[in-house]
Amino acid sequence: MTAVPETSQRPAAPIGDHGLLSDTRTAALVDGDGGIDWLCVPRFDGDPLFGRLVGGPQAGAFRVGPAAPTPVVERRYRRHSATLETTWAVDGTRLTLTEGMVAELAGRLLPTTVLVRRLSAEGGPVDAVVDFDPRLGDRHRRPRFQHRGRDLVCEWGSLAVSLGCAPGITVEPGTPTALTVTPGNPVTLVLAVAHREPLVHVEPAAAWELLVADEDRWRRWAAGIDASLPFRESVVRSLLTLRLLTYSPSQAPVAAPTTSLPEDPGGVRNWDYRYVWPRDASISVNAFLGVGKLDEANGFLAWLLHASRLQRPRLPALFTLDGRHVPRERELPGWPGYLDSMPVRVGNGAAEQHQLDGYGWVVDAAWVLVRAGHRLNSETWRAVRGFADLVARRWPEPDAGIWEVREPVRHVHSTLMGWLAVDRALRIAETHRLSERRRRRWQRARDAIATDVRLRAFDPSQASYVRSYGSPELDAALLILPLLGVDDVGSDRVRGTVDAIRDRLSAGGPLLYRYPPGRDGLPGSEGAFLPCSFWLVQALAHTGRRAEAVALFRELLGRANPLGLYGEEVDPETGAFLGNYPQTLTHAALIQAALAIRDAPAADQGAGE
Repeated sequence: MTAVPETSQRPAAPIGDHGLLSDTRTAALVDGDGGIDWLCVPRFDGDPLFGRLVGGPQAGAFRVGPAAPTPVVERRYRRHSATLETTWAVDGTRLTLTEGMVAELAGRLLPTTVLVRRLSAEGGPVDAVVDFDPRLGDRHRRPRFQHRGRDLVCEWGSLAVSLGCAPGITVEPGTPTALTVTPGNPVTLVLAVAHREPLVHVEPAAAWELLVADEDRWRRWAAGIDASLPFRESVVRSLLTLRLLTYSPSQAPVAAPTTSLPEDPGGVRNWDYRYVWPRDASISVNAFLGVGKLDEANGFLAWLLHASRLQRPRLPALFTLDGRHVPRERELPGWPGYLDSMPVRVGNGAAEQHQLDGYGWVVDAAWVLVRAGHRLNSETWRAVRGFADLVARRWPEPDAGIWEVREPVRHVHSTLMGWLAVDRALRIAETHRLSERRRRRWQRARDAIATDVRLRAFDPSQASYVRSYGSPELDAALLILPLLGVDDVGSDRVRGTVDAIRDRLSAGGPLLYRYPPGRDGLPGSEGAFLPCSFWLVQALAHTGRRAEAVALFRELLGRANPLGLYGEEVDPETGAFLGNYPQTLTHAALIQAALAIRDAPAADQGAGE
């Protein structure tokens, strides 16, 4: 039997080496060595059960894989599913780890979280290891544990997890367990999590059948996506990723399932993204609507009504998964961070910011729903009216903007999105009841914003709109300009802005910085911001440059990891992902870029898919 290495001896895997497992309530990140280094319970923003990714070895992990360091020969999701396969070559044999989480629990007595991991061998017996080391929360608390029949049960007060295995092996928390996997005799492990509820035993064989059934359900969901979409396989993977990152009890998409993965390795740009940004969620809604997934769009808008009800017409910059106030931002002492990137943070201080652009994204999502032939109910229309009223009153004020800068200024992108909010509200009002007095107030605000932007936010010397009033800097968020209608899509101002951003914010190849690096009041720098590159694809497609859009999109598809996943940022020099991962906004932007290519004018069909 090969000596079994301790989990603590494993080096940190690159961010992009991780696969995503999710049950639409929480998510696990698993690296190419078979180690789950991140899993929060009982939901995305809960306490880490396995936190090694940013907490170091003492924060716990759950590794299942070959006993000795072994190269990965294939890693993939099963077609149109959330089931992940990792295969290693071991001395002429192959060891495959097939794993996933069960998303559909309706009508069955099951734990909230069921994680299934199965090892199978081909060509001969393979030495493998199970290293199960759960450590809960900020202080990496070890569990009280006992063996109940064939299950290992670990407890921390109101939280309990069980680990079952077939064939039966004895696993002790924190101690690697060696085993041999033989062809035709797979080893199946099932991790069940219960929080403030009875812990239900799930036989490993039954858990495997649940996972297979869930896989079929995901395939049926994917089969409903337009077969004629350009780059359909990449779009389907991004749609599945968005759905996996949508918290099913509330239908709210989490920005990312992680906290404090660095934008600047070794630096302080480490934030908690395990919350819901209405802006990002609205972009996801538009992506779902673009492929005919109406239920997801309706679910989010219903959640937003609930979440914003106590603060309307103010729209907070972010919410918790169930629509509550985001916890205050704090640092976790003793957590070393990913590649020594400290501090590790939980909570997010941006919750207190005024971000005008969010109103535009949300009202636009409602308009897209109406444009598709669906009428808003009275409560939704009341909320939209309140958002438009607030924008009509507050649009000249400074805000933190889409990039959440610490010192508010008058951001041009925010002002444009304010225009979008009142414009789309007026369009909705064409089919919904609105007083004439309110209509005129919105029209005056829309006209005033357009005039203000055209007169004061355009720099003729650069032939481009700028980042903020009085500043010469550019902002890649302005790539959404061709989608709005505030300026004619073919105007010199729109085309000049797109070209200026593409040229002067270039990070090489298809990559863009979101603004001039280092110009945000924080120490250190950051990578290229991937959503901006997909927004450039959209802008090119909307301005009649479809062939360029297709070529750029192809390059960006090559920037995905082998599983089709994307982070928030990428290091332009190494290609390594930076920031929290996988990123909802990036995947939503990818989908919208593909839809823009699909809908581009027929006059420019110079490149195929």
